[in-house]
Amino acid sequence: MKVNMRMRFWLLVWCLFVIGGVRCVAGDSLQWRHWGGGVAVLPGRAIVMDSYQGMWQKGRNNLTAALEVAYTPLPLDSDAFARDFGYPTISAGMRYHFDHGVTMHKAQDPTWGMAQEADYDSRMGNVVSAYGTFTRPFFRSRHWMADYSISFGTSYSRRKYNKENNVDNELIGSRWLIYFGTGLHLTWRMAENWGLRAGLEYYHHSNGALNRPNKGANFVAPSLGVVYMPYYKEVVDAKSWAPRQPFNPYWYLNLTASVGAKALEEDWKKTQMQTPPGDPNYQTEDFKVYTTYALSADVMCRYQRRWASGVGVDAFYSTYTSHIRELDQAAGYHDKQVPWSVGISGKHEVFWHQLSLSMALGVYVYRHVGHTAKALEKPYYERIGLHYTFRRLGGLQVGANVKAHKVKADYTEVSLSWPFRL
Repeated sequence: MKVNMRMRFWLLVWCLFVIGGVRCVAGDSLQWRHWGGGVAVLPGRAIVMDSYQGMWQKGRNNLTAALEVAYTPLPLDSDAFARDFGYPTISAGMRYHFDHGVTMHKAQDPTWGMAQEADYDSRMGNVVSAYGTFTRPFFRSRHWMADYSISFGTSYSRRKYNKENNVDNELIGSRWLIYFGTGLHLTWRMAENWGLRAGLEYYHHSNGALNRPNKGANFVAPSLGVVYMPYYKEVVDAKSWAPRQPFNPYWYLNLTASVGAKALEEDWKKTQMQTPPGDPNYQTEDFKVYTTYALSADVMCRYQRRWASGVGVDAFYSTYTSHIRELDQAAGYHDKQVPWSVGISGKHEVFWHQLSLSMALGVYVYRHVGHTAKALEKPYYERIGLHYTFRRLGGLQVGANVKAHKVKADYTEVSLSWPFRL
């Protein structure tokens, strides 16, 4: 009861502080009409991603408080990207996630192997996230606006997996996490500069497979908030929009080299289920991190200023296959372990000036990485990342990506890309 009262008190203080602060900073001055902000609450629920998680996931409810400071380019700025996107909003935000209602407990079961049942429920800790958001309206009228958003950032969790007192928390295995979110919203303009915003959001916390465990925490939540938007009247008036600047489409070859890192699911399973209690490695929290490499060649068409699409060939090299071979042989498995994997993928990249968001969905045409990968991985893979282009270096692009199977991280990588016009 005391926790709930304390949480409500600080949530109220937070909301009042942010609304008052945004209003004072923005004021009515013309020089501040690009700037806005808002607060929101999101009563969420953890998503059970598969039957394995369903066996130990118990409590699933959480609550999130969010605040954001937002910048919206206006027609007077003559920004070609802003005009093409319909004058979107770029935000910096903070969220505090009250996650103590998310609990886990593994009952004794033959499928757990040598793992022993704990005499308590494990919990997620409260999480704080700092992130950037790109929000694109796809409908505006005098009183209504509909938009979608995508967010990237980092999070810090107060509690993670611990074999002593949080042994069933397979969702979070690191203090520092990757944050990703997306949402769909509808805003009612209830006053000249103020709106009431409701929506549905999905967000994700994980360590990108840089440590184990890393099941990842996935949530879906309705959202309700208040937004301050002094720029709204100007952007909703179609007559004031700048004329669209011409863009000449072109084809290019994009060559990418990447290096990544991951801790192995196979090592996690061995220490959890195939190691007897009393062994120093029983349910350990320390895992070796292995290096991965990748090369990609993509043929892309940038058919509009704001995005490009194409297809490519991806080659992956794993440095850990000899270790997996040892584990498989010790367990009596006879699956192949080959360091090279090859896939074909569809690519899409969204550009905002020199920043871009890349997405890929691929299918393996050759992959043999042992018994566990064969059982758990799908024949397809996903890649998503943020990149920055150095125009003065011939378009050299530096980025960070997460490669995943069914949104569960395989590894995290950094990349260099070189585009060559065709």
